[in-house]
Amino acid sequence: MMVEYQNFSAVFGHGTNAKEVVHQINFSVDKGEFVALVGESGSGKTVTAQALLRLHDESFLSYPQSRILFEGRDILRMNNESLRALRGREIGIVFQEPMSSLNPLHRIGAQLSEALLTHESVSHKQARLRVIENLECAGFKNAEKRFSSFPYELSGGERQRVMIAMALINRPKLLIADEPTTALDVTIQAQILELLKKLQSDIGLSVLFITHDLSIVRRIASRVAVMQNGLIVEDADTDSIFSHPKNEYTSLLLNAASSTPPPALSDDSKVLLSVENLKVHFPIKKGIFRRTAGYIKALDGVDFTLKRGETLGIAGESGSGKSTLGKALLRLIASEGRIVFDGIEISALKESALRVLRPKMQIIFQDPYGSLSPVMTVRNIVGEGLMVHQGASLIQREPRVIAALAETGMNDSSILDRYPHEFSGGQRQRIAIARSLILEPALLVLDEPTSSLDRTTQVQVIELLLKLQKSRSLSYIFISHDLRVLRSLCHNIIIMKEGRIVESGKADEVWASPKQPYTKTLLAAAG
Repeated sequence: MMVEYQNFSAVFGHGTNAKEVVHQINFSVDKGEFVALVGESGSGKTVTAQALLRLHDESFLSYPQSRILFEGRDILRMNNESLRALRGREIGIVFQEPMSSLNPLHRIGAQLSEALLTHESVSHKQARLRVIENLECAGFKNAEKRFSSFPYELSGGERQRVMIAMALINRPKLLIADEPTTALDVTIQAQILELLKKLQSDIGLSVLFITHDLSIVRRIASRVAVMQNGLIVEDADTDSIFSHPKNEYTSLLLNAASSTPPPALSDDSKVLLSVENLKVHFPIKKGIFRRTAGYIKALDGVDFTLKRGETLGIAGESGSGKSTLGKALLRLIASEGRIVFDGIEISALKESALRVLRPKMQIIFQDPYGSLSPVMTVRNIVGEGLMVHQGASLIQREPRVIAALAETGMNDSSILDRYPHEFSGGQRQRIAIARSLILEPALLVLDEPTSSLDRTTQVQVIELLLKLQKSRSLSYIFISHDLRVLRSLCHNIIIMKEGRIVESGKADEVWASPKQPYTKTLLAAAG
């Protein structure tokens, strides 16, 4: 047995404030086994997995009368020196949010090399070669160039690939993968899953895979454990779980799917947003004097229109320009071209004039941990826009904050005084959605808003977005690598590659009869 949890419990806080979040579970992972741990956000998956490396603040989190055995050694009773030797070398981990795991001040190559130099006797030259090899295995075609990149120069999907390369660079015996493909497009996702399966076969790697994407589980896991409210309610081989689930909650997870079509789009709907020849070129600086040696064409001549009440889906691989497009539309980054919003050309507006329009143009970012202030409570995060744009007092903000949170499934009033780090990734994303919706925008740019949500919560959020769209005639630009979500939510879809639109059309038509080979590849990888 590689890993064995024995009567494992996890308790946050002490005394009267103590809250048990995992309740005496018994669970194991065999050598060479690929086990998926699934469940809704807040079910205890991440706490259970991260306890293997004791990554939590143990002055706040305790594991009473619990044992976690790794090859017979009790991790919960190891000293710090033994834990340091274990972390990275014998057990690797990929976190859900790469930007909170990568040091923004260090280059990618240096961060990956550190793991090798710490645990193995290798030269810097040998470390560089191993790092480049691992980056190539993780899907980087230009791995040698990316060696010198900073994290902020990479897309969300590229940063996640870096984290996967880092976790596997020491060829650990066990890999903990906490939503490792959340930020990846479908083609890179398929490559990463294939890589994990190859490593499992070649070196006998054991994998504890945490995910809310059940389509991935079916393709890759040999066994599935289902968690609900801190308990493992079902644990069986993958075929049995999918064909004959015994627990009612497992059946709910498997059957969760949005059945509500997007609101019908009227033929006479007016254009809300018009984009002509939009370009974003990032300069490449070289040499001591940092002269411009070329440009990265993140967007290279994009044209489209968006009507009132319409949802436009934007799909493509990581680095195709999807997120850059979303930011450029809202003037969050500099761009060339023409952008007309609600009859006003905003391309050349000064910030003071643009600020008046900001409440009507909102964005939900891909990484909720990076977009929520760690020093602000939920009450202040969600209500900040009302204070900035409407001058609302605390008393005026309170009921609207509570209502906005309730709409996204956060009904517990006790969360108002909690901070972002006290929530799961999915819960943080719901807070981010509430913050944007509270200003009642006309346009909402959603950059992978459901990527960190479990299947049932994802369906709830999609149903909520559709309901709000119908009642308020909201327009959405929905950026996602999950083509199934785009199909269920969008009227029209744009497929992007290398900063250009390569295919566009009605969602059902693009799905049923793709014209471009690239689109066909994306759909095939999505399954």
